[in-house]
Amino acid sequence: MELDLNGMHQLAAEQGIDPETLDAALAEALRLAYMKTPHAAKHARIELDDRAGTFTVWARDEIPVEPTEEDPHPAPRLGEEYDDTPRDFGRLAASTARQVISQLFRKAEDDKIFGAFSGQKGKLITGVVQQDAKDTANVHIAVGDVEAILPRREQVPGERYRHGERLRVYVVNVARGLKGPEIIVSRSHPELVRRLFEREVPELVSGAVSIMAIAREAGARTKIAVRANTDGVNPKGALIGPGGARVRAVMENLGPEKIDIVDWSADPAKFVAAALSPAVATGVKVISEKNKTAVAFIHDDQLSLAIGKEGQNARLAAKLTGWKIGIESAEAHQREEREERHEA
Repeated sequence: MELDLNGMHQLAAEQGIDPETLDAALAEALRLAYMKTPHAAKHARIELDDRAGTFTVWARDEIPVEPTEEDPHPAPRLGEEYDDTPRDFGRLAASTARQVISQLFRKAEDDKIFGAFSGQKGKLITGVVQQDAKDTANVHIAVGDVEAILPRREQVPGERYRHGERLRVYVVNVARGLKGPEIIVSRSHPELVRRLFEREVPELVSGAVSIMAIAREAGARTKIAVRANTDGVNPKGALIGPGGARVRAVMENLGPEKIDIVDWSADPAKFVAAALSPAVATGVKVISEKNKTAVAFIHDDQLSLAIGKEGQNARLAAKLTGWKIGIESAEAHQREEREERHEA
């Protein structure tokens, strides 16, 4: 049966597909197509002849074997091979070949995309918003010729994504999906903030300053804990920049979201106190290092600032430090201490 194998090999070579891969896929597809024809033999193989541009279906029939006492249920043996290429197989063979080539081309293209993006996981990329009327839950982000998906769970509450708008996103995952490479990006991930600062702060790239922890409620507020790795470097000042230029550049990418930058410390009490910024703690008492619980004492006029709107500041401070933080009045604490001393 004739088949333009040379033409197929040429097309495949243009896509970077080697002849052996094409021949193996084509032979298996033709074998499966043959098995669906009437009276097909159970055992068959496909032989491709590249020079002649033909293929042959070689079939073998099962021959029953007489049972014996030692082997009451013997497996049948296979007879000699014979040419069982169906006469009217040409149209089905051509259709099968087209499907095989299409699938291989799609896989080759998917492999290129996956290869290009597999190293982008955890990085910041810029794309263009593309709205998809069939997929209203997700936002599609065009990055060159590829579309990444910004799922609803990775979107920022209240943020609007306009068609054609350029947007910086964080690559959460690159995987092989049922429909090809699946690139998931985020606008709400805490690491997005880190990558944005790395674009603006040379000290982060050089290692002179490190971001030790990030706590974020996307669209509302982010807290960042930083430390200096080099003497004489002000870590908070490095992220803020001259006249606040660096932190302002980051905030331009985050809309109305506010950013608090605090000093990291290996001392839990100091770190908890710093994390409650902009409120000033007069002191922090570590209740249990094992359970990571502490109480911060705040002046009465700053209690609401320490707690924040709907508890947001205290919640982010706890997330940033990894400690459960109780907040108490400094004045009330001082009165209790005086009473205890008086009684003693």
